[in-house]
Amino acid sequence: MKILSVFGTRPEAVKMAPVVKLLQKTAGIESKVCVTAQHRQMLDQVLNLFEIQPDYDLDLMRDNQSLAQLSASIFTHLDPVLEDFKPDWVLAQGDTTTVAITSLLSYFRRIKFGHVEAGLRTHDKWQPFPEEINRRIAGVTADMHFAPTDWSRDNLLREGVDENIIKVTGNTVIDALQFVSKQSEPQEITQLVQEKLTSSKLILVTAHRRENFGKPMEDICHALKELSQEAGVEIVYPVHLNPNVQEPVNRILKDVDHITLLPPLDYLPLVHLMKHATLILTDSGGIQEEAPAFGVPTLVLRDVTERPEGVKAGTLKLVGTETSHIVEEAKRLLYDKSAYAQMAKAANPYGDGHAAEMIIQALLEK
Repeated sequence: MKILSVFGTRPEAVKMAPVVKLLQKTAGIESKVCVTAQHRQMLDQVLNLFEIQPDYDLDLMRDNQSLAQLSASIFTHLDPVLEDFKPDWVLAQGDTTTVAITSLLSYFRRIKFGHVEAGLRTHDKWQPFPEEINRRIAGVTADMHFAPTDWSRDNLLREGVDENIIKVTGNTVIDALQFVSKQSEPQEITQLVQEKLTSSKLILVTAHRRENFGKPMEDICHALKELSQEAGVEIVYPVHLNPNVQEPVNRILKDVDHITLLPPLDYLPLVHLMKHATLILTDSGGIQEEAPAFGVPTLVLRDVTERPEGVKAGTLKLVGTETSHIVEEAKRLLYDKSAYAQMAKAANPYGDGHAAEMIIQALLEK
């Protein structure tokens, strides 16, 4: 069986890495990897961490390219790869532009498409944008849906997907996290902890989503500035390279006491920094799944989430982007030990670290 795994961003690479590594070891499977390099720098460090060498590197990242330009490039550059390799199955994860276009190309060529992390929904096509529509497109074309949770499976069933082509696997991010968290802590994180966090509570921040560009991002920054004035609090914020993030963050937060702005962190140091965090503020999808594995309460800087399992379990709380609300909820967790313990001890709903095994077994059975 010939299987082509396609991904282009760092989160996709993290979540596909356990699948790719296991495919390479599985008898009866010829596995190849194609990267679109939708995120060049952030993708490459994950490939190095997991020792994955792409068979096809489309290298499509360009400064400030539109979604239309990126989509057109994926169409024209990925199609010859499918023609060359002629896979039996194409696998892609999640909800990026890479995933949506890959699913359509697979359909055009009558190649079976397996959607990893299928069934996530907010039921609002603008939040997150464009991810909600990307994953719906992938869902329409998929021949196998690898749903991470029962909730995501139920979304697919309500949309009329045949239950026989849905497999609940857990989330592959937990597979990846278990591998990475066992690696030695990078010196840069050890040094940061020694310099900044010996007697302080760490608030780790990641915020970069497209729907938060503009005023929402500015409001998040003002909330961080206010929280930095709390005694014994240090804020660390690895800042995404997108100019729509860089400009407001640097304008509002640069040189503010008790706020450390970092360039984007590689995945290994980011995982180890999460382990040191007291509290995480994020609009990232992946971190909503990763933080509970370390028992770190997480405030989600969005109005809706496609990961309500974490909210229901109590590991996550939606707080939106309004400055006063972010500050209020963060201070509650910083100072209310009971509220903090309730979130920190909640069970992680995203699996046991065996998702990749279940995905490959399902493909072999097909």
